[in-house]
Amino acid sequence: MTGPRQHRILVLADPTGVLDTQLDSGIEAVYSPDALLEVCQRHRPELVLVDLSREDALRTLWQLHEHDPDLPLAVCAPADADPDRLRRAFDLGARDCVLRPLTDQAIRALLSPASEPEPLEPDICREPLDEDRWFVASHPVMLKLRRQILQIAPVDVPVFICGESGVGKEILARMLHQRSARSHGPFVKVNCAALPGELLESELFGYEQGAFTGALRPKPGKFELAHRGTIFLDEIAEMPPHLQAKLLHVLQDGQFSRLGGRSPVQVDVRVIAATNTPVEEALAAGRLRSDLYYRVSVFCLQVPPLRARREDIPLLLAHFRELYGRKYSRPAPPLPHYLVQAALAYDWPGNLRELENFVKRYVILGDPLESFQELVRTRRADAAAAPVEGDAADAGLHLRRRRQVIEREAIIEALERTRWCRKQAAALLGISYKALLQKMRRYGLDPGPQSRAAAATALGR
Repeated sequence: MTGPRQHRILVLADPTGVLDTQLDSGIEAVYSPDALLEVCQRHRPELVLVDLSREDALRTLWQLHEHDPDLPLAVCAPADADPDRLRRAFDLGARDCVLRPLTDQAIRALLSPASEPEPLEPDICREPLDEDRWFVASHPVMLKLRRQILQIAPVDVPVFICGESGVGKEILARMLHQRSARSHGPFVKVNCAALPGELLESELFGYEQGAFTGALRPKPGKFELAHRGTIFLDEIAEMPPHLQAKLLHVLQDGQFSRLGGRSPVQVDVRVIAATNTPVEEALAAGRLRSDLYYRVSVFCLQVPPLRARREDIPLLLAHFRELYGRKYSRPAPPLPHYLVQAALAYDWPGNLRELENFVKRYVILGDPLESFQELVRTRRADAAAAPVEGDAADAGLHLRRRRQVIEREAIIEALERTRWCRKQAAALLGISYKALLQKMRRYGLDPGPQSRAAAATALGR
């Protein structure tokens, strides 16, 4: 006669709820604390998992810990669990947390240290690009992008990279450069959204001595500095139209003129461009010239956001923890299972940049529970800020009105700064004279005294 069956894992479930999965034979659901304590007294399980949504969950944790201080305890909770309640659970003996929905795999992962990633396999890539930049991925789409880069890089043609802000477009650009015949040449990055049009032109193409007030000596531009190398034009859709036309000329002829210069400058540069604006939207709005787009997009690489490749998140968490642990000389504790799960449940609107900053804070503070609570609070805030489906049209209307107000104020300010010289104001705004006249009519801005007085009032003058 065999003795009673010993259960490896016991789950104290919520009797009013339904388990998220059908548990296998090694996991038993119990619905009362008394029954749970009775089983624990007869046979010591390998793990007890308590549903934190139960009203008696904290009391049960205390009873279990008092009965056996070494009994492995964990809790399960929704992704928006109350941080204070979760902290009390850890104070009462819980060592880990699993987020709903429950699965056999997630429960069993609590039996072993799940904080470190699995050993690297052939379908996991960690490729160093320089001291601080790596290509780290396991998602099939990212691995396919890498294979495309290996094919494209040796061919000296322009490449266009699309994707949300922070997805790693610069990483792909650097990989293209390093895998090309230009790898021994310079890699020059220019953020086209960081400078106004006048400064961006001199930054890209340089200027001669005396080209404008303060030009005391000639200065080479980024294109000259990138000679025999690669130039990465980030946020190219933010470049003013007249500069896009000049850039098109450089791509076609390989030459340009400095500001104030009379003779052309010949350069040999590979151009990689990028934008975080959907291409169709940028083309339709006239922010990106179609002829320039077709010139730079011999190959177009689309980088998915982090929320669309969640398989990469555990690998990236471990990579950044190791990287910044060395850099800051503060090795952080391993990432606990519940923190990895919370990271998997979060959408990361800031993509890699946001995740990287999250790990930096974790390495510096070394408090996994505080980091978990931060993710929970951020997720709640994002959910509260998101408009419901019925309000989407109103939200879009509000956004358009806000843009119109900002545009009108910008036009008024330009006109005031140029003493209502419309040609100079158009140049200052980076738009054509005809477009400025159309916008002035749309916003009721004529050059008369009444309009000027109203504009001054609008700007608080």
